[in-house]
Amino acid sequence: MVITNLDISIQSLKEYTLRMIEKCQDSVDLSVEYMIKKDMKRTKKIIREDDDIDILREYIRDRSIELMALKQPLARDLRYIYAICDISTELERIGDYAANICRESLEIGEEPFIKELIDIPIMKEICCEMLKDLWVALKDDNANLAYEIAQKDSEIDLLYERVRQDCLQVMHSDPEKNINQGMRLVFIGRYIERIGDHITNICEKIIYAKNGEMIEIG
Repeated sequence: MVITNLDISIQSLKEYTLRMIEKCQDSVDLSVEYMIKKDMKRTKKIIREDDDIDILREYIRDRSIELMALKQPLARDLRYIYAICDISTELERIGDYAANICRESLEIGEEPFIKELIDIPIMKEICCEMLKDLWVALKDDNANLAYEIAQKDSEIDLLYERVRQDCLQVMHSDPEKNINQGMRLVFIGRYIERIGDHITNICEKIIYAKNGEMIEIG
């Protein structure tokens, strides 16, 4: 098999995208970890590091456009570049949601949690496991694995609904004391739920890049 300059360029795009996945996994994991530990200093650091994810997204977008314009790829190569560009956009949104979790954590600050945090850490762990497997699926162009990963999103949806209901119950028990933090915890749960949705979107694009079929999972 002859390896062309286009092949090398596409592989480079993939490697930058894999790096984005690693950074997103770290951001999602640490955003919740630092929230639980109430580590304000490191929480602020996660927000600042979101710029690194944005820079990678811009690089991948610009190189993708450049490849499509200058190399005029056909069929599978064109599909693959398009998918990688879209995946980088989804990853950028994941990084944004991790930063949003940190911003809500800073607003909660040092005050004690109004409820025991059980489901939010579980949601985070599922997302991080999905991102870890996503890295493998993209690296190996494994459409079957991508499909399996996307199935886990339903678990996150169920957990989010439980977070929402639990927080509403606590807020109703003492609105004056609990409503502010309760809403912030609901937002955090929602952000993690949206991270799961974006991971599912990425899985759909890996399947598209591999098989040429655009499917909607979930």
